[in-house]
Amino acid sequence: MEAPDPDVVPARLTGLSSWLITQTAVRAGRLVADGLAAIDARGYHFRLLATLDEFGPASQATLGRRSGIHVSDVVAALNELADRDFVNRAPDPADRRRNVVTITTAGRRQLRRLEKQLAAVQDELLAPLSPDERDQLAGLLGRVLAHHARRGD
Repeated sequence: MEAPDPDVVPARLTGLSSWLITQTAVRAGRLVADGLAAIDARGYHFRLLATLDEFGPASQATLGRRSGIHVSDVVAALNELADRDFVNRAPDPADRRRNVVTITTAGRRQLRRLEKQLAAVQDELLAPLSPDERDQLAGLLGRVLAHHARRGD
């Protein structure tokens, strides 16, 4: 998607929060993807490692639900993480048909690297905002997202 020239965008668009959110999301996605690619990582890696670090070992299906990643994408991303020794997969003792995934010490170190990289991306994305404005924006967007998540949108 080509970035529209802000000097020629119709006021009808710039007055729509949905349009502004969409345009910002496109740029945010690009910045995140480029920032993570610079350290040979992807957004799914961060989401899975952060989920494992916060909630502990989990099945692949549970990881998908908690991280908001489709189970087929979870498997592919976990394969990448396992190849780098960032996670371990082992059969679940309670159900040998299911794998339990655990973050490793190397995975926790990688998570810290990813967090630092994402903090730099956040600073770049939100450069025109003060720290208080950044907090306010995150709070407002969180409320909108939670509202629609509760509704099942």
